[in-house]
Amino acid sequence: MLFTACSSQEHSPAAESSAQTTTLRVAAAADLRYAMDSLVAVFAAQHPSVRVDVTYGSSGKFYEQIRHGAPFELFFSADSDYPRQLQAQGFAAAAPVLYAQGQLVLWSKTLDPALRGEQTLLDARVRKIAIANPTHAPYGKKAVEILRHYQLYDRVQPRLVFGENIAQAANYAATGAADVGILALALALSPALKAQGRYYLIPQQAYAPLEQRFVVLKSGAQHPAITQFVDFVASAPARSVLRTYGFTLPR
Repeated sequence: MLFTACSSQEHSPAAESSAQTTTLRVAAAADLRYAMDSLVAVFAAQHPSVRVDVTYGSSGKFYEQIRHGAPFELFFSADSDYPRQLQAQGFAAAAPVLYAQGQLVLWSKTLDPALRGEQTLLDARVRKIAIANPTHAPYGKKAVEILRHYQLYDRVQPRLVFGENIAQAANYAATGAADVGILALALALSPALKAQGRYYLIPQQAYAPLEQRFVVLKSGAQHPAITQFVDFVASAPARSVLRTYGFTLPR
């Protein structure tokens, strides 16, 4: 598996040995798999007494888990809707914060999607197209929106294969279980995919902006490291990491 939705724990040796170590539990959308790991590594170097424990998955699944008591202090969603719903339902300690805008690509291990753009999906060699499950994954919802924009959805729908989240969809494309994937640019730029295939950046006029927000949950309101991490996400080093993975950033 090139991508997993498991927990990622990044911390320094100093943090591990310190009696003052505190753990911050973060739920993060799967498109952040590599960007967040990089962010946590930078943060850990600055704050060795804080261990950031990140679990990756689909935003919709995390939304349901948080509503049922999952022990997270922070939730980084791949959209704005789920954090806003949590706020409206009383699970948030503060208003959701815009941290990035995501972009989507067509990615293939064997074809060059840049040659034909969205028409690549009609290529006879494309038997399976991987997208995230649109029921609970924002990148899957955007993939469907893109297909409808180009009036391709009905033509390619029988060939769609669904990953539980965008990382699993990327894994399908990377391992050959799908010939093309409609994926997050952040994953196309990751070490797992960057050298393995080629991508076409889907024009942003093909879908409404994918604004991604995080929210501090009520369980994290009094956490001793919450302010440090939230401030760090808005810092220049963190913004540089997010840009590296293709995110558009708020001013």
